[in-house]
Amino acid sequence: MLRRLHPDQPDTFAFTKANQLWAEAQITKFPEGRQASAIIPLLWRAQEQEGWLTRPAIEHVADMLGMAYIRALEVATFYFMFQLQPVGSVAHIQICGTLSCMICGAEDLIGVCQDKIAAKPHQLSPDGKFSWEEVECLGSCANAPMAQIGKDYYEDLTTERLAEIIDELAAGKVPVPGPQNGRYAAEPLAGLTSLTKYESGRTQYNASVQLATDIGDTVKRIDGTEVPLLTPWLGKSKPTSKSAAKAKPAAKATAKPAAKAKPASKAAAAAPAKQKKPRSLKAARKSGPDDLKLIKGVGPKLEQLLHSLGFFHYDQVAKWTAEEVAWVDENLEGFKGRVSRDGWVEQAKTLAAGGETEFSKRAKY
Repeated sequence: MLRRLHPDQPDTFAFTKANQLWAEAQITKFPEGRQASAIIPLLWRAQEQEGWLTRPAIEHVADMLGMAYIRALEVATFYFMFQLQPVGSVAHIQICGTLSCMICGAEDLIGVCQDKIAAKPHQLSPDGKFSWEEVECLGSCANAPMAQIGKDYYEDLTTERLAEIIDELAAGKVPVPGPQNGRYAAEPLAGLTSLTKYESGRTQYNASVQLATDIGDTVKRIDGTEVPLLTPWLGKSKPTSKSAAKAKPAAKATAKPAAKAKPASKAAAAAPAKQKKPRSLKAARKSGPDDLKLIKGVGPKLEQLLHSLGFFHYDQVAKWTAEEVAWVDENLEGFKGRVSRDGWVEQAKTLAAGGETEFSKRAKY
């Protein structure tokens, strides 16, 4: 299926303060130079904030991770969980249309969505509150037919019950998710035939439904203020902006021992940081600048940045020493680590000598 960006896009995107803190924390999960691994959670957070994934949001996330825009677009357009067009302000309803659900009446559920929301998938309802689409298997075959609304599954649906759910959502209510026919979970319709002694000690709802009802509103989009932001992988918690304002003075004391670090550890930490700015040019030579985009990892934006730093030609890049690579890696704002990660120097040596790399061959066509 061809997935394109929506023709009407906002001018800008910025994370809320809470979501910005969350996004920065996710990036710290990955080692230097591998920040691009955070692309999916950051795109998802941007979608949760806006309701759908806009082009400015995709590009903003790409900038945060030092990625070329096209690579972020590849991820956003590949995964169907990313909505590339506006969705209903209250709910986007995903009807499972795969085998089990189709046999059990998914087409009738789609008919309800067409009658109550819009004739075609991804269209907004007249009041802008709802949208819908048919999706592939959501993995709840024993409870077919079903739909995902917000973060929850609504299972064992009938056309009448789905219509009621849409009306309840429109009225500002959050219907109880899970089986809609009285089943506890996915046990036989006639009731349990084994393990019946455990039936008396269970919670009111099955585990996922109980959690959803405890939260209270799982249709509401995440905005970054739900729970304190923790970063246990850093050995400490990272509070949200609200809790940061209430931080105890004791936090300052933890920074003092660092000033008393042993000289040996200081020298070890400083060693990798040796940098030297490469020789640069004020402008390209008379023959014109080389096409730096033929170096793998350099896109239009990076090429402009390199020009602003005084680098226009393959032979300039080919001559960079380890210390000079370290300087450039550090000064590629928004793209730190890209030189060493993609091996620019070796590529530039080949291109400067008139040869071609596997990437440059593909990039020309």
